[in-house]
Order: sequence, then C-alpha cells, then structure tokens
Amino acid sequence: MCNNRRNPVNCILPPYILEKIDQTNNSDLGDQIVLTAQATARFRSKRASLNEMTKKGKAGFLRTVSGDTDLEGVLPKPKHLIYDAGGLPITPGELIWKDGDPAPKDKDAKNVLNGATQTWKFYYDLFKRNSIDGIGMPLTQCIHYREDPRKPFSNAIWDGEQMIYGDGDTIFFDSFTRDIDIIAHELTHGVIDYSAKLEYKFESGALNESFADVFGIMVKQRAKKESVKKSNWLIGQNILLGDEYALRSMKEPGSGYKNHPGIGDDPQVAVMSDYINMSQHQDNGGVHYNSGIPNFAFYVAAFNCGGNSWDKLGKVWYAAMTDKILMKKNSKFLDARNATLTKAELLFGKASQVYKAVGEGWDAAEVK
Repeated sequence: MCNNRRNPVNCILPPYILEKIDQTNNSDLGDQIVLTAQATARFRSKRASLNEMTKKGKAGFLRTVSGDTDLEGVLPKPKHLIYDAGGLPITPGELIWKDGDPAPKDKDAKNVLNGATQTWKFYYDLFKRNSIDGIGMPLTQCIHYREDPRKPFSNAIWDGEQMIYGDGDTIFFDSFTRDIDIIAHELTHGVIDYSAKLEYKFESGALNESFADVFGIMVKQRAKKESVKKSNWLIGQNILLGDEYALRSMKEPGSGYKNHPGIGDDPQVAVMSDYINMSQHQDNGGVHYNSGIPNFAFYVAAFNCGGNSWDKLGKVWYAAMTDKILMKKNSKFLDARNATLTKAELLFGKASQVYKAVGEGWDAAEVK
C-alpha cells in the first residue's frame, strides 16, 4: 500500500479502501493490493533520496519567487510534460505531449493537462507561487501506468517528482485522471514537500492529507466557478464509479460512500471526540481517517465566510501551510488552528468575519 513510515509515497486511495477490496472474493480485484504495494516499493527509494536532497538544500527547497516575473523577468507559465507508460511498469514512459504541441488527443492526457494547468494557475494567480517548488518545476505526469501489464492499476501517486495515474479497474474505479480535485490534491502534496514538510503520520499526516484536500476542492471550485454554497464538497466523485459515491465528503466526513458493494461505508470522522487512535502500521496512524476533522473545520469556516472559498479563506490556509515557523513537520490539529487564526488576524483583522469563521470552523470540529 501507499505506506512507508519514513518516506511515504502519497496515493489518493486510502489503505482502508484497498483492504476492503482485498476482502472481496474477486482475485483480480484483490491483486490491486499487491500491485499498489509493488508500485510503492518502486518509488520509495527515489522519494527517500529526493527528501534527503531537499534537507541538504540541493533541490531548491523552500525557495519561492514573489511578484509577477521569474528570475529572468519573464512572466511565468506552467511547464508541462506528459508521458505515456503504455500499460507498463515504467516511468515516466514515452513523452507524448509538451508545451507548444497541438492539443492532445488522448482523453487522459487532456484531463491531466487541464487539471495541472488549473492547479498551476490557482497557485500562481492567488499566491504568485510558480509551480510546486515555487521556482518553475515542470509538471511531469505519467498516464496509463500499470505495475503488471496484464492488470489495470487503480491509483494516483505523487512520487516526489512526478504524477502517476492508473486507468482504474472499470469495476469500482474509472480512470484516475477524471477528477481535477484529485490531480490538485496530489500536486499539493508536492507543495507541502516544499513548504510545511508535514510528516506523514498521526495528526501531522492527517493535516498533510487535509491540506491536499482543501486545495484540491478549492482548485475544483475555482475552475467550475462554484461558491461555497453551490459546491457539493466531494473529493473523487468521478473516479469511484456510481453516481451516489465519492472518495470523501468535506461537508460531511464519513458520508462519501454508503453501502458500496465493494468497499462498504466511508469510515472518516469529523470531530475530535471521534478521533481514531491507530498504530503507525495502520494508515500511518490514521491519516486518512482523521483528516476529516480539519477538512470539516475548513468547510464550516468557508461556509460561514460565504462567497468563494479561495478569495479569503484560501489565502489564510495557504499562508498557514507555507509558514515554517507556525507549521512544523510534526504539527498537530491545534497548531493548525492557531496558525490559521494567526494568519486570519494578520490578513483580515481580529474583528473580521474571516477570523470569526476560522474559529467557528475549528470549534465545530472540536479542535480547541
């Protein structure tokens, strides 16, 4: 599974979904557990090396460029590289699209190009952040990946350097390129690698997951021009087959899917009184179970602010996530509450509706 306690590879499917699939009587579906574990092993050593490089300052870690131009005074643009693994366990595969080429014909290539473009524009337009690392890192994406050429692969992975997408099994999962919020979620894990560096375990890992969901939903809402009241607040609505299913709900954690024929009920929690204490061997200490708590806090804060989530509240969450003093690698939910309140006060004032809404959000999630 996507579980390496020291240097985890970030995948969109939580372990509890994969475990439910493994409990089915379908051996082909059960193989997804093995395939995901194999994929994680393939990328684990590279992720560890990249993390070590950033610690030593060899990968431009935490460098950002502010303002409207890059280091050469040219208006930044996203840099795209789309590769096709061709159903093989190779990355990045064959280069099939780069900037300046005609529009891609492959529907998955179209999806990842749109998703990555919208994510880049979100971060640059609102925060003047030039790509994942802040200094123009190419958005490298690999589609049609399989760990076993004979079997489809069901996951989306940020491996520390590139995005990797499976095509889904067509039984429970569609292509993992279909949801813009999933693409933005995984790319945001990269932003976290270059900012808060939240350790992927226990509360800090749940915050890592939550920040990725928060920015994933905001990218989707901005692309669809949805207000906080118009949005359905669902993550992964299209990759989980069936109109009534989604991977997660930020509005009502634990309701993403109910009575699903293969994976049962969504086990996420929304408030601290329901926090699930787990060992590090279980979902890295419950990072996907408990990320519903800060997710719910953000939803309530956004709803109480009104309007568009990204206009004001997005600025607060981004400022908190990228502040390496307020948000450290082992930060907990209460640290996130304090960081977002501090940024809300600095940006909008203690008497503002934004500050009030941020406090109300964390109060609703019982983080006090």
